[in-house]
Amino acid sequence: MRLRSGARHYADFALWREGNEIALLQNGQAYFPALCEEIDQACYSVHLETYIFNLDETGYGVLRHLSQACERGVKVRVVVDGFGSFEHIPELQRRFSAMGAQFRVYRPEPRGIGSYRFSLRRLRRLHRKVVVIDQELAFVGGINVHDDLVDVPIDGYGPKPRFDFAVRVQGPVVNDLRDAQVALWAKMAWRQRENWASFYKRLRSWRRRRGGVSDRAKKGAGSLRAAVLFRDNVRYRKLIEHAYISAINRATQYVLIANSYFLPSRALKKALQDAAARRVCVRLLLQGRSEYALQFRACRSMYGTLLAQGIEIYEYLPSYLHAKVAVIDDRAMVGSANMDPFSLLLAREANVYIDDKDFARDLRLRLEAEIKSSSQHVTPLVWEKVSWWTRWLDAGAHALLRMGVALTGRSAEY
Repeated sequence: MRLRSGARHYADFALWREGNEIALLQNGQAYFPALCEEIDQACYSVHLETYIFNLDETGYGVLRHLSQACERGVKVRVVVDGFGSFEHIPELQRRFSAMGAQFRVYRPEPRGIGSYRFSLRRLRRLHRKVVVIDQELAFVGGINVHDDLVDVPIDGYGPKPRFDFAVRVQGPVVNDLRDAQVALWAKMAWRQRENWASFYKRLRSWRRRRGGVSDRAKKGAGSLRAAVLFRDNVRYRKLIEHAYISAINRATQYVLIANSYFLPSRALKKALQDAAARRVCVRLLLQGRSEYALQFRACRSMYGTLLAQGIEIYEYLPSYLHAKVAVIDDRAMVGSANMDPFSLLLAREANVYIDDKDFARDLRLRLEAEIKSSSQHVTPLVWEKVSWWTRWLDAGAHALLRMGVALTGRSAEY
């Protein structure tokens, strides 16, 4: 098949692994019972990374299962982001220390007067949500350690949970997730290391064990082809964005994206517009409730342009949409990365990219069910009725976010 110029430019950089078993988990209602069940069965290690670790009913439940794992002699490591978990870090530090777990904070936020000093480094956050258990199975997605029903809109009919997804993974891709966690853990320890001899001894021991652990991870009895896509500020700066663009450029049937914060780069927008021009069915499921007003309004400022290009837009109404997933023909994406500058320019992210038509169909049907039952279709006629005052606010929010992007030196991309 002869590829279009855009498809050739954005090659498929995914490192595909065969033989994985992947289960789709919708919302915390499915995710946390599955996670805690696997923590209870852990034999020797649990390594958890999250942007937010909230001390609510769900957070205390996860802490209880991690504490029980420590009591069985399981090595527990936890990394939280210094901004996302800022409020709870002192108490988390106390609790993890008491249970015998290892706990680190990614880029701790300054306190006191230092919190008013701006630095671009403070915007580089750990946004990925990854748990690896016994180095043989993993959970990846957009779900923080946070109760689904805390801080959600209540409109008289009772709270509705955040809409989000994660996957439970077994197979070779677990090795890639494990290696990324180990690398970040070592990097965080590097600056505070005092006993270098001990550090190098442990590093050599890990390298000797690595081959055996990889063999165990490869025993996942699955048949799915998948890849892990990371984003960081050194080696994988563009991997997730280019994977999206590559898939959209190759799409022949449909592109269905659910994204909580949608402010794509010029290249991503062009890929979506080109797909729609090729008569590919392009649909976006976006937030219909404003959780963070600046991002919400900045996203809406693009509606007119997107609708004019033939792209369908739906707004999720029952609660906050927190999902970061996509279905593009027979491939699916589930992870932590939004299509916005925070995720694609600054944060550490992790997505699982699945090349399987049955998995893609399952995710597509779930998204379509929400579009049909819980979303508002923003048609060109609906958009024409939006007041000039609202459009002005939306455009102002977009301008402010673009000014923020300019601080990264990448404003030309947005």
